[in-house]
Amino acid sequence: MCVCRCLIVAVMFSSGIILANAETLDAGRSAASVKALEAEIQAVRGGPVAGLADKDFARAPLTKTDAARARSLIADAHAAYIRATRAGEVKGRVLKEGKLAMPFFYKTFGAKPKGGRSLWISMHGGGNAPAYVNDSQYENQKRLYQLAEGIYLAPRAPTNTWNLWHEGHIDQFFARLIEDLVVLEDVDPDRVYVMGYSAGGDGVYQLAPRMADFWAGAAMMGGHPNGVSILSVRNVAFALQVGANDGAFNRNKVAREYGEQLDKLQQDDPAGYQHFVRIRKGAGHWMNLQDKEALPWMAKFTRNPVPAKVVWKQTGALHDRSYWLAVSKGKAVDGALVVAERKGQKVTVNKVEKVSRLLVRLDDRMMDLDLPVAVEKDGRTLFSGKPIRTIRTLVQTLADRGDPKLMFDAEVEVDVANSAGGR
Repeated sequence: MCVCRCLIVAVMFSSGIILANAETLDAGRSAASVKALEAEIQAVRGGPVAGLADKDFARAPLTKTDAARARSLIADAHAAYIRATRAGEVKGRVLKEGKLAMPFFYKTFGAKPKGGRSLWISMHGGGNAPAYVNDSQYENQKRLYQLAEGIYLAPRAPTNTWNLWHEGHIDQFFARLIEDLVVLEDVDPDRVYVMGYSAGGDGVYQLAPRMADFWAGAAMMGGHPNGVSILSVRNVAFALQVGANDGAFNRNKVAREYGEQLDKLQQDDPAGYQHFVRIRKGAGHWMNLQDKEALPWMAKFTRNPVPAKVVWKQTGALHDRSYWLAVSKGKAVDGALVVAERKGQKVTVNKVEKVSRLLVRLDDRMMDLDLPVAVEKDGRTLFSGKPIRTIRTLVQTLADRGDPKLMFDAEVEVDVANSAGGR
């Protein structure tokens, strides 16, 4: 006998719009959809999971138990696809994207923890120089730091430009690299760190905020931010270090200013913006490896993939998602800002700039999806109802990032432009 639970249909109230899906949650249909998923995965063994989102069964509402089963099946299928198609690029130590190539070196330290290894991506200096200069910096970076535990990985920048570590292709290369190593080297996706020296430090300033939901921590050594906003590092442990005498491009002065920014951000938001700032007395651009102090400090932090609060500021290369927030494909714009937090069964959108429609992604780590959920802004209800768990959402949120910890069971789209204070 099927157990059904009727969901509320859309109703208009003066205080806002109460939205929900008019479909019913049928336990029999839910179980059947997961069975169909399992059969489809067997039929396309080793293939990409993205196409599963278009199957009829992918739209069926799922029970909590069936969503958990579907999540496991999809994640395992994606891992099988990575093993089947990408082992060669990791073994060959080079990623390729069009005409660009990113060689990389890595070395493993310590015993593997139960939850998987940590991963430390360490970016070399150099920049706008002949290839042999950047090659030399790459070779130096390979042996610059030692770990107590984890995979120490030094990539060679794909170009020799001044902004070699924050051109838009770097985001794609690093995302693919992390996705590969989570599967092929059993990396814990919640313990991935990024660091860099000189031009590599420039890259940390840029990549830490714009790829914030990838990192547990970030360490900038001897770089320059080039005016980037660091609002998005709210949930990333962020270390800044320069020599006190490193006056080229005002690196020392600017690092102090960014340290003060972090102090103020944490003062206003004590649960976020963990940071570590050292202006090394007597040191110039080279800090005599005193900067290695940042590594054990960062290692104390792990990523929370579903933090209670997200600050998402678009800077540089655009991204269409951050943690449990997203915009539709092609809708990301430079300078856009969303600040949102969740507590209990409610998500509150506190601030929005240059965003009209926002996707809020949800699962049972965050709240009980068998109970009503509300999304509010400026005292208005933008959504109220029981979000629908589907295979489609699980597949889509895994396929476009490859991170099993950033899969979500459900999503709701809300209009944040027409509420008071919206754009």
